[in-house]
Amino acid sequence: MRKNWSILAGLLICIQAFLACSNSVSTFVANETNEPQTTTEEIAIADTSAAEINTETDTTVLEDPATPDSASSEEIVVPEESIKNSNELHFILEEDGITSGKMYLNYPADSFLTQFEIGDIVTVAFDGYDTLEMPVAEYTSDVPIAGFLVAANKGSGNLVLTAHYAQMSDVLGITAENAPLQVSISMKEKGGYLLGLDIMRNTQYMDTYLEAYPDLSIEEFANFRDVHTTGMGKNKLYRSSSPIYLYLGRNYYADSLAQVAGIATFVNLADSENEAYSNKGYETTYYSTQNVIFLGIPPEFFSTSFKEGLVKGFRYMIEHEGPYLVHCTYGMDRTGFMIAVLEALMGASVEEIQADYAKTFSNYFTVIDSKQVTLNDQQVDFFKSVVLRNLRAVYHAEGIEVPETDDADWVTATENYLEKLGMTPQEISELKDRLK
Repeated sequence: MRKNWSILAGLLICIQAFLACSNSVSTFVANETNEPQTTTEEIAIADTSAAEINTETDTTVLEDPATPDSASSEEIVVPEESIKNSNELHFILEEDGITSGKMYLNYPADSFLTQFEIGDIVTVAFDGYDTLEMPVAEYTSDVPIAGFLVAANKGSGNLVLTAHYAQMSDVLGITAENAPLQVSISMKEKGGYLLGLDIMRNTQYMDTYLEAYPDLSIEEFANFRDVHTTGMGKNKLYRSSSPIYLYLGRNYYADSLAQVAGIATFVNLADSENEAYSNKGYETTYYSTQNVIFLGIPPEFFSTSFKEGLVKGFRYMIEHEGPYLVHCTYGMDRTGFMIAVLEALMGASVEEIQADYAKTFSNYFTVIDSKQVTLNDQQVDFFKSVVLRNLRAVYHAEGIEVPETDDADWVTATENYLEKLGMTPQEISELKDRLK
């Protein structure tokens, strides 16, 4: 009997030890979960595997440690090694983050800027739709017309995917009905847009007085020139600032130069007919005596209205005799794009298209203390790059790819682009005949 009692006492001692051990383990787990969790900044730069844990519960794929779901702390803690080596973020774009013009990612800009900086170039992939390169900037004016950007403003609760004078829905074909949508952002080139940022913010000063441009000719001041690139007939196509818009200070020069050149047909991209007639002195201009089409389209190259206006202008040229002059207000953005399309159609070299486009910026910019300072080579090269970027981006939106090679076939690409816009092969041939 004593032996049995000894065995029973031993068992009781073991049970008490086991229970004590269990209480100790429970207390350790509870204390560990009360320790500070991974910070928002740390999670923001997590690698792909860690970022995809909570794809169904958050507007970003990255879990907010302040509101964890049923996932354990072990699942959301990211190894320090992964944090240091990661260069990609993943998000979920929700329905309320998609508007016609912009896309909002519900993620703090300050957290984003711990990994990326203003002036970086990033790759933004819209799962199932498209992949675009964008600089990280603050304002749409930080990029040229039709340029994309990731707008990251300190203190903002959102990142904004947007463009300068372009609607993202037009570019990508994405609407709220397509949500939710996965979006990833990764580094393309560290600091790759710092020069562009400096140029866009610090060079675009201009004046309305000829005296501010002592080194320019009258033609350059009016941004007036014959487009004489390869394939283009002599004295067939011209471009200029507006020959009728008073407040730019160049209209009288442009109108007089158009008369000397014998311009027979004007393509006005900027004004409606009523807007044009409202300019003081319009009825006394040479311009008012010639063929004019008033398109009044905004500089939104991806938009239906711009594409329809482009085709309407080309058809007007087919129906009327040249020489032709294309203009908007400055003869810079809308005119620059339309002229580049025509130059590419006629067989101009890349260098010719770029030089003609950049010339406009040399004719206007960097007026400091009422005197123009000549653009330096880096600044000119930046504007040269803009026109090819715009052509490629707009063609790409229509499903037409132009490789970034020296032997890219811009003629065929442009013919395909015009067909996508609704022009027939016969019309394209007639347009080319007008410009030969």
